[in-house]
Amino acid sequence: MPYYVFKITQPNPMIKHLDMQQACEVYKDARELARDLRAKQEPGDKAIVKIVFAASQLEAEENLHETREKPILMEWEK
Repeated sequence: MPYYVFKITQPNPMIKHLDMQQACEVYKDARELARDLRAKQEPGDKAIVKIVFAASQLEAEENLHETREKPILMEWEK
């Protein structure tokens, strides 16, 4: 399964714009690409670069659109 590198912009909490940059077969290549993209970002750019491991591009996009519940903090974790 390949690693997909996405640039994510989120103009508001309800909308995510996913821009797939590249698919890499090896994690090391995907990591280097993500680091290069992050280094080239402008200081005011709020885009997030993420690596997703998935069977297909569609599955990777679905995983990125999925909203996760916030973890419940126990009393001793506060």
